[in-house]
Amino acid sequence: MLEKLQIDKLHELERSYHELGERLSDPVVLADNARLMKYAKARSDMEQTLEVYQDWQTSTKQLEDAQAMRRGENDPELKEMIDLEIAELDPKVAALEKQITLMLLPRDPRDEKDIMIEIRAGAGGEEAALFAGDLMRMYTRYCEGRNWKVELVSMSEADMGGVKEVVLSVKGAAVYSRMKFESGVHRVQRVPATEAQGRIHTSTATVAIMTEAEVVDMDIKESDLRWDTFRSGGAGGQNVNKVESGVRVTHLPSGLAVACTVERSQLQNRVRAMDLLRTRLFDMKQAEIDAAHAATRKAQVGSGDRSERIRTYNYPENRVSDHRIKLTLSKLDRIIEGDIDELIDSLISADQTAKLAELMGQPA
Repeated sequence: MLEKLQIDKLHELERSYHELGERLSDPVVLADNARLMKYAKARSDMEQTLEVYQDWQTSTKQLEDAQAMRRGENDPELKEMIDLEIAELDPKVAALEKQITLMLLPRDPRDEKDIMIEIRAGAGGEEAALFAGDLMRMYTRYCEGRNWKVELVSMSEADMGGVKEVVLSVKGAAVYSRMKFESGVHRVQRVPATEAQGRIHTSTATVAIMTEAEVVDMDIKESDLRWDTFRSGGAGGQNVNKVESGVRVTHLPSGLAVACTVERSQLQNRVRAMDLLRTRLFDMKQAEIDAAHAATRKAQVGSGDRSERIRTYNYPENRVSDHRIKLTLSKLDRIIEGDIDELIDSLISADQTAKLAELMGQPA
């Protein structure tokens, strides 16, 4: 059965839902598009939880009625029919109770945000850069498979075809909620193409999942910025080394600097560089908040620290191991091609289980 605290929360949710419905019919709100959108989204977010709650109420009433009927019934055939109905309703009610409990867990306000994925080659030289390039393709294919929009923000290529550092912008429905557990150190074990004796080498790459900041998230003064331009390298035909289309912006108070060269025009690179700077500053601010919360929060998958080794990709054994949840999958060949739903679903499930255990006062 649902706890009294959960029932109280659901009743409060019902009241809020009806209040928002009344506000949405207010002419003042109807004339204010920003408020209208805000209230409509808030009400829509509540709707699914309340639908499940109503289903639970109906199913619970049916189960109680069937149990009461069973107690007063003497006919064996009718008892058997009632037992079948109870056998169907019992697991349904239990499943709905679990679903409601999950829906009532505190939500990360960033879950619906778009993200930037930053991948940096770590230890291992050129092999680390090749692995960083593999991760870039893995995430790109996964995101495109979910019909999310993926754009290259900045990239520094390595000599042998890998990447030293790359930043991707990903926009779509609930992107952060699915990708937030990918931050950390990813380790690869394989025989490099340049290894003559067939020895397995270990290399690393660091992944950072940053929620994409909007202008309202970070108030950055123009006087705090220093802009520099330079000639872009790499592909670009006659544009290369003749037009200073590359830009670098430095945030003077923090010393944080970002560069962008992926666009042909300086103006477009300035826009992208500013988006990336804003996102990195916002990410630094959020990291401080998360670190403060993590000190008192027991329920979390991993530490959330980007220096934490979270996953190993072992090519000789075709396996991927996520060290935070002790999960090993023997399908690296499919995972590196973007088939990472099983990993992500398992991480989300582990996070929910830990939060449920904490909510119920049980050891995770």
